[in-house]
Amino acid sequence: MKARWKGKGSEAKAIADPMSKIVSQLQSSLIHSKTHGLLSSCSVLVEVNAELADLLNRACFGRPRITAEKDKEWFQLDMEEAFYLCFSLKCLKVVGEDGCIKSNEELWEYMKSKKAVFPVFYRAYSYLRHKNWVVRSGLQYGVDFVAYRHHPALVHSEYAVLVLSEGDNDLNGRLRVWSDVHGTVRLCGSVAKTLLIVNVNNNSHGAISPSCLEHYTVEERTITRWNPEQCREDQAVLRI
Repeated sequence: MKARWKGKGSEAKAIADPMSKIVSQLQSSLIHSKTHGLLSSCSVLVEVNAELADLLNRACFGRPRITAEKDKEWFQLDMEEAFYLCFSLKCLKVVGEDGCIKSNEELWEYMKSKKAVFPVFYRAYSYLRHKNWVVRSGLQYGVDFVAYRHHPALVHSEYAVLVLSEGDNDLNGRLRVWSDVHGTVRLCGSVAKTLLIVNVNNNSHGAISPSCLEHYTVEERTITRWNPEQCREDQAVLRI
C-alpha cells in the first residue's frame, strides 16, 4: 500500500524535514533544557515552553494537555514514549511521587507494574521508532499501534500494528484462529491500512531489567487480503 499524503506538497515537506532530523532536534533541546517529567499513573507529564512544545508536536511525542494553569503548558507522554526518551535517547529524566529522579531500572519496574506486557510493547515501539516511523496508539482501530511515514498532519497512517510475543502472556491469544485473522485484516482494509504483525521474542532473557532488551529479537510480517483482480492474467482478444 502506497503512502497516502494529505494534500499537495505534503510529500515534499516531509522529504525536506525528515523525522530523524526532528527527533534529533528534540533530543538536543531536552538535554540542553534538562527537562524533567512527572510520573502520573500510566503516563508522564512534561512541563514545556513554546519551543519544546513545537518540537514534541513535530516529532509526535505525547499530546498537549489542557489545564487550568494558563501560564504553563504540559504534554502527556504514554509509557512507551516516555521510556524511549529516557532509555533510548537519554534526554529526559522522570521524577516519581516522592520527588526523586527515577533510574531506568526503577522506571522499568514501575511501568511493568502498571502494564504487564510493557517490555514487549516497548521493544516493538522502539523497533519501529528506530526505523523513523511515527508510532501512535492504535486503540481507535482495535490494534496496539498505528505507524505513520511522517507527521499525521502530512500523511495517513500506513500500518495497523499488532504486537505478539513468545511465552505465557496475554498477547498469545490473538490471531490464533482464522476468523480472528480474517476479521482483523478486513477491518484494516476498511480503513486503508496494512496489518503489520510485530513478533517479539525475549529468547529466555525475561524482563528483569531494561538491559534484557538487547537480547530481544523482533520479526515483522504484513498480512493482506489476496485480490484476484490484481493477479489476473490479461485476457487477449482472439480474432478469427
